[in-house]
Amino acid sequence: MADEREVLTWERFGSATRELTQMVLDSGFEPEIVLSITRGGLLPAGAIAYALDNKNIHIINVEFYTGVDQRLPEPVFLPPLPATTYLDGATVLIVDDVADTGETLKLVREFCDKHAVESRVAVLYEKSRSVIKCDYVWKRTDQWITFPWSALPPMTASTRVDN
Repeated sequence: MADEREVLTWERFGSATRELTQMVLDSGFEPEIVLSITRGGLLPAGAIAYALDNKNIHIINVEFYTGVDQRLPEPVFLPPLPATTYLDGATVLIVDDVADTGETLKLVREFCDKHAVESRVAVLYEKSRSVIKCDYVWKRTDQWITFPWSALPPMTASTRVDN
């Protein structure tokens, strides 16, 4: 059915990030840097960094999607880029919420591979059409994914939050 969605709840998110962290540990990879692709990768990267007890977390901002199923011709970096001196010679775990087309992850991995000694990719979800195959994947799906942090519409100054 076209309307079927993969729904990630906050509770499942917690379990998913712990399971992803366990995959990283089981592989023997010891990232010196956790690199979050914003915005979707912020919360997974933070949870994984906490689980790894890694305080060396950086963000990289890439714009590709401009709306639901609307995107630019190709992903582009938004400033500021992380200082490459932090990446030089480091092992980097790149974290995002989903590898949809995989183009964003491909761009970030190519950027990291110019500086880091090794980079690996961890995502909550990977879709079959992704041009990059991630190293650590919690779940594979081709459904539209509803994430807990984006399930509700954006708030405005006039939005009222009732307790």
